[in-house]
Amino acid sequence: MLSADVHRTFTPFCVDSLCRVRALAVIPAVGLTLLGGCGGSEKRPDVGADIAAKSRTCAEGSIQRLGSSRLAYAAIVRSRATVSRRPGARAFASFQRLNINRVPTIFSIRGAQVDARCNSRSYLVQIPKRPNGVTAWVPAGQVKVAKLSTRIVVDLSEKRVTLYKEGSPVLSSKAAIGAPATPTPTGRFYVNQRLIPTDKSGPFGPGAVGISAFSNVLTGWTQGGPIAIHGTNAPWSIGKAVSNGCIRIPNSALKKLFDQALSGTPVLIRS
Repeated sequence: MLSADVHRTFTPFCVDSLCRVRALAVIPAVGLTLLGGCGGSEKRPDVGADIAAKSRTCAEGSIQRLGSSRLAYAAIVRSRATVSRRPGARAFASFQRLNINRVPTIFSIRGAQVDARCNSRSYLVQIPKRPNGVTAWVPAGQVKVAKLSTRIVVDLSEKRVTLYKEGSPVLSSKAAIGAPATPTPTGRFYVNQRLIPTDKSGPFGPGAVGISAFSNVLTGWTQGGPIAIHGTNAPWSIGKAVSNGCIRIPNSALKKLFDQALSGTPVLIRS
């Protein structure tokens, strides 16, 4: 488990290293409160207007799908958020404004329950919790919403990471992936935190783009064995299946990915 004290050492949040490294410094919160700007949209997007433009009319209590291959929505927890299996049902989990690594808690929005004016009552979100890909409903008032135009595709068969912006590829890099005994999990996830290691020459390189996936094998690891895309101090490993589940890319590519793939960015990992 990560310590809130960034001056202490800890077992890394990512399952890709057995080393002990200095704590990861948090990304400034402004990088998240301005999420909308990364996609060229307004700071606080009018989701109701987006839904109305697509659906024209809304039925009271109806469910509207949100997101596409060119546009994604992220929910940023205001102070505390509770999630349930159905809108208005009893909560089964709660989240604070900051997660265990002391960075803002982010959900990926998949849909919304709306009123007759297309205003959101609750959001259907993917949350960073086992089982991989689990979704839940969060009251709209407990989160702020932002838009993103980026998405990441990890192709395990090609051992390649590709970053798309507004539907077009802007970065592609060979990658190291999980070894056969500790495979990288597949599915649809999202970037839920971005962390900078104190030692940028260590096993994570200059940064780690944490995603909402967990190892299906190393369930007893720190924080449940979360997965990340990160740099490396072992460039020889790129293009091989050698990691404990994380995805390594060259440090030069990681810097570019880190700058553009803000929290909330959808991540598809396919075999």
